[in-house]
Amino acid sequence: MRYGIGFKLGLLLASFSLVAMGIVGYYSYASGRATLLAAAQRDLLTATHVLGRNFQASIDAVARDTLLLASLPASSAMVTSPESMPAGRDPKGLSDTFAAMMAAHPEYFQIRLIGADQHGLELVRLDRDDGKLVPVQADNLQEKAHYPYVFNTLQLGRGQVYLSDITINHEEGAHSGLHKPTVRVASPVLDDSGKVLGLIVINVDLNGLFDRLKSDLPSAYQLYLSNHWGDFLIHPNPAEAFGFDQGRRIFIQESFEPVAALINGTSASVVTNIDAVQQAGNGLVAAFIRMPFGGSVQTDFVILGLSQPLENVVRETSKLGWNTVQIILVLGVLAILLAALVSRAVIGPLRKMVDAMSAFSKEHVVNELSAARKDEIGLLASSLNDMQNIIVANMRDLKESRQALEHLAQHDSLTGLPNRALFDDRLRQAVSQARRDKTRMALLFVDLDAFKDINDTCGHHVGDLLLNAAAKRMQACVRHADTVGRMGGDEFVVLLTHVEEDQDAVLVAEKICKALSQPFDLDGRSLLIGSSIGVALYPEHGSDELTLSRSADAAMYLAKESGGNCVSLFGS
Repeated sequence: MRYGIGFKLGLLLASFSLVAMGIVGYYSYASGRATLLAAAQRDLLTATHVLGRNFQASIDAVARDTLLLASLPASSAMVTSPESMPAGRDPKGLSDTFAAMMAAHPEYFQIRLIGADQHGLELVRLDRDDGKLVPVQADNLQEKAHYPYVFNTLQLGRGQVYLSDITINHEEGAHSGLHKPTVRVASPVLDDSGKVLGLIVINVDLNGLFDRLKSDLPSAYQLYLSNHWGDFLIHPNPAEAFGFDQGRRIFIQESFEPVAALINGTSASVVTNIDAVQQAGNGLVAAFIRMPFGGSVQTDFVILGLSQPLENVVRETSKLGWNTVQIILVLGVLAILLAALVSRAVIGPLRKMVDAMSAFSKEHVVNELSAARKDEIGLLASSLNDMQNIIVANMRDLKESRQALEHLAQHDSLTGLPNRALFDDRLRQAVSQARRDKTRMALLFVDLDAFKDINDTCGHHVGDLLLNAAAKRMQACVRHADTVGRMGGDEFVVLLTHVEEDQDAVLVAEKICKALSQPFDLDGRSLLIGSSIGVALYPEHGSDELTLSRSADAAMYLAKESGGNCVSLFGS
């Protein structure tokens, strides 16, 4: 049977059209998928870095709390003369200090003062048990000299901190922390001559700490943490974590091979895609970083990672790919039947479509295709326009998400105030500027009195409204050049630049204290709180950020111990 030129040309054009549209659709799909994957990897890596910095900042904050407790005169006095302590009593008031700190930090499930003598006998211990703070009586205090965190800490000097490995807590009597992942932060207690008398130990709930840090991330993100050998410490499947505590080793580099480069120290971060076969039907996009564990307090490292399902990333691309396939099949049938009539009309529009898709895939430039025709070519042009617009919209959404994550890294998600990282940066700049200009500045630590009671009785919604309202009142009490930040919970800080007299800073603090003591009308309720404010001045109370912060923190605790709703100037 002889076929005419028209049929052959039509068949050739139809075949060419199918091939061309298939290539364009596949290339657009592959390009869009690759673009979305790359953007998702960047966002994951950014989120992992943010989470890592927040984790390091939290550990450093625990270290500062430990140093603060170890430097208290009551700690050294208690260790120097434990025989003066009645059975089960704490005449130095350390239990109250421990309780105040644990109330402010729900991730702390135990704080202890341990003496260097009597086989490392616990002198004061406060446990968290089902939300309650339980002082341990003298008969139940234990000897701890055989634990590494005790004898290692006793070898440290003044101002040094010991950070334990992350392990499962098997010490009896830890209550809420028993059989849970923990990290112990300890610092020695010394007398005036430098002799080590004992140590302060804070046990941190690792799961609670990461739950708080991860709360602002998308719910689809999954968290991984391993030690420097690669043993899983945190895994979406709890059965995979702490295998070494059960006599088996489960390594992160076996599940995510690229992480071996982090273990070996040849790379600081990796991103990877894990296909569905390896993950039992669920592909993953993951990012991992190697970071020092505890920053300046320890030289070891941990591997921190985040992942999300691959399906979440490529869902829109898959939908577009299937739509493209359907369009190509429909147009293929029509091209075979009508190729002889429409071949000339098809060649021009197809060339424009190929050019537009090529420009879009290479340069991400959207060229609007004419969809005025009512035939399949118009339908194809309209679909390709939709595909370009959807991909561009997805890329824009991803960019906005990345910008939101970057903003989240520096601002408190509830009040919009600068968070610890941004405030610390501004404090460093302010101290440097004051040092250069030989001017004075002030740092205020503000703790809301009775906030926890309101939060517990009225609910977290009212508590959030109260925090927002308190933040606005504090901002209204300071100048535009000053900074109000939120450290977490009900703790705020205020940075006052260019302070002439001590009384100027005290007056601002009293203005804030008075503003916060006024009733709050929230959610149909009238609520009353107070505030304990500590004031420290540069350079009198600290010539660097850390010393200044410790002075303000100590002044704040003094104000709280004085009954609250007052202002305390450090050293006065």
